[in-house]
Formats: sequence, C-alpha cells, structure tokens
Amino acid sequence: MNRTATIFISATATIAALALAGCAEASSSAGDTSSASSSQAAAFNDQDVMFAQMMLPHHTQAVEMSDMLLAKDGIDGDVITLAETIKAEQAPEIDQLTTWLKAWGQDTEASMDHSMDGMMSDSDMDALENADGTDAARLFLEQMTTHHEGAVEMAQTEIEGGQNPDAVQLATAIVSSQTDQIDTMEDLLAVIK
Repeated sequence: MNRTATIFISATATIAALALAGCAEASSSAGDTSSASSSQAAAFNDQDVMFAQMMLPHHTQAVEMSDMLLAKDGIDGDVITLAETIKAEQAPEIDQLTTWLKAWGQDTEASMDHSMDGMMSDSDMDALENADGTDAARLFLEQMTTHHEGAVEMAQTEIEGGQNPDAVQLATAIVSSQTDQIDTMEDLLAVIK
C-alpha cells in the first residue's frame, strides 16, 4: 500500500473514531457538565459572559497593536519578541472566547469600546501607527502596559465572580502571563531611550 493511501485510511479511521466517540459522549452524558466536551457549555453566569465579551475586543486590539509594531523597521529585538509573544498567546484566546460565547448563545461581535479598562483610543492607535523606531517601541511598551493592566483587572473580576471553570482558568492564565509581561515591559522601558 502506498504512503498516501495509508495516510488517508489512517485519517479516515481517526475521524470515524472521533465521530463515534462524540455520539457516545452526547448520548451518555447529556446532563453531565463535568465532561471535557461539555465544559464549554457548562454552567456559566453573567460574569463569564461579560468577561468573554469584554476580553474579545481587548485581545483583538492587542493583536492589532502587535501587528502595527511588527510591521515597522528599526524596532529593538526584545520588543519584537514581546509583540510576537503577545500575538501568539492572544490570537488562540480570541478563538476560545468566541467559541464559548457561541456555545452560551451570546453575542460574539467584538465592539471596540475605547472606554473599557486599558483600551487605546483611536488617537492612541494613530500615534502608534505613525511612530517609528525607538519612539514606536517606547509607545508600544507604554500603551501595552496600560492595556495589560486593564486585562489583568478584568481577569481578576472573572476569577472572583465567574462560574465557568474554563473561563476562570483562562482568566487565571491571563493574570499570570500579562503580569509577567508588564514586568518585562517595565524593564524594557527602563533601557529604551
């Protein structure tokens, strides 16, 4: 049997096994909210929904800010690495937040509410877009520090009042990761002139 046929048969068998497992899971645990597949739709409260709906545009803007910086020349390598890390962490979290909101039957439209904690205004975003070199790196670090502080505050609120275990777990990860990144940004700001 040739390699392509072997891969195709293996993939088909895997898909079939997953489909059967999903059917068995759905029929045997319709009321069981402890299973992994039903945890996304597990019990949730208004705080979980608010967290996901607020963090979605917040993360979207952080990715946009990172993309702006990464498109520029003359940026310090450590700042580039940080922007790449932020984008790599937050892009999949955007997908997860969207998946939860859909499973919960909630609105997934990411409204850029600039009054939300840590959100940059249009003029802030324009300033970053128009900055170059060291000025752009410094502005990115200052803005992203404020942005992360807002995200940490929102995540803390979720940890304290959320009901969905997966959403609380994500909030905990956000607090940890973004607090570390705030420390890194403060260190970088101290050396970027």
